Amino acid sequence: MDDRPRPHWLAVAVPTPAHSGLGEPLTYRGDAPLPPGSIVRVPLGAREVLGVVWGAAAPPSADLQAAVRPLAGAFEGLAPLADDWRRLIEFTARYYQRALGEVALAALPPQLRTLSGAQMARRLKRQAAAPPSPAAETTKTIALSADQAVATARIEHENGPFLLFGATGSGKTEVYMQAVERLLAREATAQALVLVPEINLTPQLEARFAERFGAHTIVSLHSGLTPPQRLAAWLAAHAGRARIVLGTRVAVLASLPRLRLIVVDEEHDPSYKQQEGARYSARDLAVYRGRLLGAKVILGSATPSLESWHASTPETEDGPGRYLRLAMPRRIGAGADGGLPKVRRVDMGRQPRGTLIAAPLLAAIGERVARGEQALLLLNRRGYAPVLHCADCGWKSECPHCSAYRVFHKVDRTLRCHHCGFTQRVPRVCPACGNLDIAPLGRGTEQLEERLAELLAGVCRPDGAPARIARIDADSTRGKGQLESQLAQVHAGAVDVLVGTQMIAKGHDFRRVTLVAAINPDGALFSSDFRAPERLFALLMQAAGRAGRDAAASAGSEMWVQTHHPAHPLYAALKTHDYPGFAARQLDERAQAGLPPFSHLALLRAEARSQEAAQAFLSALAQRAQDALARDPALAAALPHVTWYPAVPLAVQRVAGIERAQMLLESPARAALQRVLAACLPLLHALRAEPGHRGIVRWAVDVDPLAL
Repeated sequence: MDDRPRPHWLAVAVPTPAHSGLGEPLTYRGDAPLPPGSIVRVPLGAREVLGVVWGAAAPPSADLQAAVRPLAGAFEGLAPLADDWRRLIEFTARYYQRALGEVALAALPPQLRTLSGAQMARRLKRQAAAPPSPAAETTKTIALSADQAVATARIEHENGPFLLFGATGSGKTEVYMQAVERLLAREATAQALVLVPEINLTPQLEARFAERFGAHTIVSLHSGLTPPQRLAAWLAAHAGRARIVLGTRVAVLASLPRLRLIVVDEEHDPSYKQQEGARYSARDLAVYRGRLLGAKVILGSATPSLESWHASTPETEDGPGRYLRLAMPRRIGAGADGGLPKVRRVDMGRQPRGTLIAAPLLAAIGERVARGEQALLLLNRRGYAPVLHCADCGWKSECPHCSAYRVFHKVDRTLRCHHCGFTQRVPRVCPACGNLDIAPLGRGTEQLEERLAELLAGVCRPDGAPARIARIDADSTRGKGQLESQLAQVHAGAVDVLVGTQMIAKGHDFRRVTLVAAINPDGALFSSDFRAPERLFALLMQAAGRAGRDAAASAGSEMWVQTHHPAHPLYAALKTHDYPGFAARQLDERAQAGLPPFSHLALLRAEARSQEAAQAFLSALAQRAQDALARDPALAAALPHVTWYPAVPLAVQRVAGIERAQMLLESPARAALQRVLAACLPLLHALRAEPGHRGIVRWAVDVDPLAL
């Protein structure tokens, strides 16, 4: 008689990348049954990796059972991941064409991969032993504006999802907090998830929520945390101790077993779209997760994405919209005009050649500084100049590894590629002809900061001190804590003129800023990317929203736009803050062209040592896929609904010595496109293994891409 315990066969999702071809859970042997969602350690090749039990596996045949490897261990005391979390991961992997384990393990805190069962037990014991924090006490009643009161009531009593279309400064954050407050008062154990597009906005929002609800109820989840911080926050959310989770896009996949409310602030922001690995949209997954759980979802923006706008129904209309649109057109404390800044357009064609800042704008900045107010200047290009060139021979500071120019940074006298990071000292003479006179072309934030210091040399603050200028961009805030320090100086009034990129244009509540200026925004007007006008309008509207946020100063606030095309319809809409009119025109153009949201797109990308190899790989895939689909009766019906475009180089076709190509797939039917993409995956694996395509470095599928 065999007394050995009967083995239990478990399907475990492990972190296998999409290129491995191992997309489904693998079978392992356990000594005891484990519930689905259990986090375990398993052998994979020569390594030991983290895995998630997805369920029971079918028993292997008798001759294969001995080859099935046993679990290496399980995290005892850690509650299994919920069924709805696993359904969310399954949908994400399926829709974005990635391996299940890759998505599942990327959603877990990285430090879990390095902990033993004993180490995890100690962490759980410490958390359990910590005394509970006292409940937060509400010390004051918040007076809501009429717009806020209406939006809050509708969110409380209707199902949504909601598109909160609120002007900058209209108090959207207070509506979010009201929704959270009412949820927590109504359901004792409920959780709320609040997403923001960028890490640098998280501390500001966290401070407001902590003041309102108590720091003990809140955790933050984003990639800027240290591994121990991220693990502690994740464990608090997973156990339900954290009632409110604030985070960036990665938080949308966090384990929240009692999630009842999801807020996506600045829902239009492209930062919600992951650009590596599983290229998911956190905004779209938030809506799906809300539907999965029956949780309420609020998407908020002053400039909603055209997809969300098209999907929404205004509160004054009945219709088939998937979202309910709630409008808050007026700023807090504003009069009938809404309190939005007056927009002024400066025709740079009438200014002297080479003018960086027009004289009227310079005078307006000086007046603001003299009154003790602040000005904000937006130039969405960092560095001193985008290129260095030689007038004699035409040499330009091209990157030897990328099809792009190295940017001139005067502050440290370097030429730096913003794609691959390759950096060199600025040459003393032209490397091609020896000419001593090499000069910068174009302008960046460093040059703007330098020129402003010269142009405002005679301008003084009310106390007689000279005007103080600061710059905030990715270069000036590279060190830990630098961004927080510089923002604190702006809030304290220690800065009179702030120069920066889009980092300063969104989310910040600068109470003393009364003038905002866009220095050179025309580049996006005639871009080949169909989304460029939408992004530009959103950026300028968000930037304008930094001016006059203090109700007392809103009447005199201004937004200046320096442009060579002052009559362009985009600037005409900006002047009247007419987002609905701008959106209507853009949607009409997209409908005529058959572009999203009236069609659905996917990009197949390939990277290789040569452009020819990358394009040949994609072309071969297209031919084989269409042949295979045509032969399969179940898939042949989808083929006529998908348009395949030829393989072409990316706009920046070479990065770090690797050539990049892409192929666009377009379809009016999302389901047809998904069936075709799913059929392409095995062909991609097979093609890459063939001798003729061994030069392919990597490939990727990007569903619903934001940039073409």
